[in-house]
Amino acid sequence: MECSNRLDELVVKYENTLFRAALAILGDVQEAEDAVQDTFLRYLEKRPQFRDGEHEKAWLLKVTANRCKSALRVWKRRPTVELLDIYPAPEEDGGQELVEAILALPASQRAAVHLHYYEGYTSEEIGAILGQRPGTVRSHLSRARDALRRYLSDEEGEG
Repeated sequence: MECSNRLDELVVKYENTLFRAALAILGDVQEAEDAVQDTFLRYLEKRPQFRDGEHEKAWLLKVTANRCKSALRVWKRRPTVELLDIYPAPEEDGGQELVEAILALPASQRAAVHLHYYEGYTSEEIGAILGQRPGTVRSHLSRARDALRRYLSDEEGEG
């Protein structure tokens, strides 16, 4: 019974964070939900011990990211994504365009952007979560910023 209570605490505390990260990587609501569910199942299987809350969150995000990478390897096509109201975006004008721009990025760049800008991780921490070198993460972030700049400036030119 103790494990169930602990799982309930983790779900309440991290479900939205894990879902948003999975959605940023996968771009598909159902797949993101499956990834989060698989993460909590993995927690039940492994029953890991955590040093602190940051270690706990990092472990859960890493498992979620790994599940997402596995799902992407299985997909032979790039999924199409509708604009999602549940994806976090700034409330000011332009928020919808920003979400569309982020969702148009390749999965590796979406993951880096989400973990850095929405979750507050450093490139070193993101590298550990995604199994990449920090330099690779910084490259993904740089390319994503360039792509977002181009996308958003094109949108402004059209409007």
